Amino acid sequence: MSKSVKLKKGFTINLAGKAKQHLAEISQPETFAVKPTDFVGMQRPKAMVNVGDNVKAGTPVLFDKKQENVFYTAPVSGEIVEIKRGDKRKLLEIVILADKEIEYEAFQTYNVSDLAKAGREELQAQMLKSGVWPNIIQRPYGIVARPEDTPRDIFISGFDSHPLAPDYNFIFKGEEKNFQAGIEVLKKFTPGTIHVNIAGKAEVNPVYSAAETVQINKFYGKHPAGNVGVQIHHLAPINKNDLVWTINPYGVIQLGRLFLEGRYDARKIIALAGSEVKNPQYYQTYSGAGIKRFVQDNLVNNHVRYISGNVLTGENVGEQGHLGYYDHLITVIPEGDKPEFFGWILPSFKKLSFSRAIGLLSFLNSPKKEYVIDTNTKGEPRAFVQTGVFEQVTPMDIYPTHLIKSILAEDFDEMEALGIYEVIEEDFALCEFVDVSKHNIQAIVRDGLNLMQYS
Repeated sequence: MSKSVKLKKGFTINLAGKAKQHLAEISQPETFAVKPTDFVGMQRPKAMVNVGDNVKAGTPVLFDKKQENVFYTAPVSGEIVEIKRGDKRKLLEIVILADKEIEYEAFQTYNVSDLAKAGREELQAQMLKSGVWPNIIQRPYGIVARPEDTPRDIFISGFDSHPLAPDYNFIFKGEEKNFQAGIEVLKKFTPGTIHVNIAGKAEVNPVYSAAETVQINKFYGKHPAGNVGVQIHHLAPINKNDLVWTINPYGVIQLGRLFLEGRYDARKIIALAGSEVKNPQYYQTYSGAGIKRFVQDNLVNNHVRYISGNVLTGENVGEQGHLGYYDHLITVIPEGDKPEFFGWILPSFKKLSFSRAIGLLSFLNSPKKEYVIDTNTKGEPRAFVQTGVFEQVTPMDIYPTHLIKSILAEDFDEMEALGIYEVIEEDFALCEFVDVSKHNIQAIVRDGLNLMQYS
């Protein structure tokens, strides 16, 4: 039975530079990358290719020695031109110089009726080999799902409430057939419910409304209403021995393409956004695309930060970096490395503040005002101050301040009792944003999850 959930807590960050709904034409980037760092929980990545090898889209290029049957594949065809490594030869990136015309590895094709008859093992084998499996994320812990598990339920967040997030109605337009085929596949993996969660006040995307055998739920409220962890909490919370899967709509569509077209199709529409972008708009490209081509000659100034993803949870990749596996957004904002006269206390109408205290005059601003923010954190880490503000931006029935303290104390019983199984980093991103103590809250949460998982 469908549900409607109204959230009273949260904070929507309105930033200047939202992408216009225009799909711009552009020549594709020269390089694409597969980055093990995109996949949380990957412990021992192993490259399956060498510099100079030629690959097709869907050719395996790496795997995790802890989960050897899950392959991570090339998003495009071309030549392996670089294998980047860090400290202790840690694998960081496999870079591909793309062909002009993409060639694909061939996989078995199905029609929708064939999918209904196929067994889980048959479908799973193709998913693992082709590279679409990493779209499926396990909760608790927020890691790539283990193929041998059977989830209680599967959850799909049909909208993104992060700052400058792309419009899913725009980027997934016309994908009804592929989405339904992906749902047919996912049904083979759970005896429970497949939840598709949509924004209550927005126009319903035909991709979701046309889907069959799913439960569509509506969520109203501020960010983090679009976080799948918040949605799970209000629909069917995760208890100690529960296991659920999550997947974003793009992952479902990619599943559908794999089985209907017989190829690993990493095409995606991404948004280029941010206050420092001259023409924020949408582009069609492939997963792992080099971002330089999109930002070239399209910036207000060059002293900026290039973020794959959003400003709360994204990664600083630099101008020469590549788009993350799960990202549909490139955000460009000013670098905040210049001293500020009188700092936060200077009266101003231009500063964004949850408490409406920073800048003294910020309380006069309209909630709909769009802000230009930089990367300045307005201070350094200091003693952990308990202000009660975390509870105001976390629309979940947990105590975020106490949970963070229990992680710092490495108190396993307290972490479990306070809801560690229900959260991952993105659920605490707003806590990090409003934290007056300037702690890296998301890293602390990941440390806690790793303690629970590996201890």
